[in-house]
Amino acid sequence: MAEVDLSAGTVEYQDTGGEGPVVVLLHGVAMDGSLWRNVVAPLRSDFRCVVPTLPLGGHRRPMKPDADLSIAGVARLVAEFLDRLDLRDVTLVMSDWGGAQALVSEGRDERIGRLVITSCEAFDNFPPGVPGSNLFTSAKLPGGINFAFKLLKWKPMRRLPMTWGWMSKRPVPHEVMNGWFEPLWTSKEVRRDLRKYVLGVPSKSELLGWAEKLRDFDRPALVVWAAEDKVMPPEHGRKLAELLPKGQLVEIEDSYTLIPEDQPEQLSAHIRSFLLTGKATSS
Repeated sequence: MAEVDLSAGTVEYQDTGGEGPVVVLLHGVAMDGSLWRNVVAPLRSDFRCVVPTLPLGGHRRPMKPDADLSIAGVARLVAEFLDRLDLRDVTLVMSDWGGAQALVSEGRDERIGRLVITSCEAFDNFPPGVPGSNLFTSAKLPGGINFAFKLLKWKPMRRLPMTWGWMSKRPVPHEVMNGWFEPLWTSKEVRRDLRKYVLGVPSKSELLGWAEKLRDFDRPALVVWAAEDKVMPPEHGRKLAELLPKGQLVEIEDSYTLIPEDQPEQLSAHIRSFLLTGKATSS
């Protein structure tokens, strides 16, 4: 893991290196870059894949106590990350976490050449669905984040709809999930960071404004959505593709929200085709 010092704190990241086009892949809440392990593997021979671990609960390095970790604050941290690494003409890929849409709204998208939006928060679905509402309720209670994630040490709890059961059709390997949760189990500062993020949801009007500003993103965009998603409504994927002037839509069967877990081969094939030909695969 490499690391870079940003205004909010130190962010760790993986970088496959190479001279190929740059693909930056963003994970969701209470995860880390390992979400993308099965997507990066087939892409790294032709593309430089950069995978930061955002301060969304799966990060090992707590942020500064005064860091802005609202949704918009984390989005600005992504823009700062691209600046510090001097990454240009980036293909920005997001899963689960939809906050990066704010970069377009705030005019911080100058380094982004293409967008790939897989099933994620959009419109007013912040925090998303049943698991998001459960996490939001936990964050409002003293010690709630600690209690919620301690319950996830008991493996059957991970497949409940209110936790991770609707996030992927196939269980995420326990060793991967343990890595995601370990910082929250062991660090009160990381729990503090996550709580700040979860409670930092802007107003409904601001969220809808982010989506509306996607009309101004005049570069190629690919929306890849899980057709059976129970947390991120499939109609949101269709609406996003319609909003984006150069947007195209692919719906993935036999997957829930975490397409990188349920259908990594299909997702990597679509990303590869999109970057090389401008279009997703037809199959």
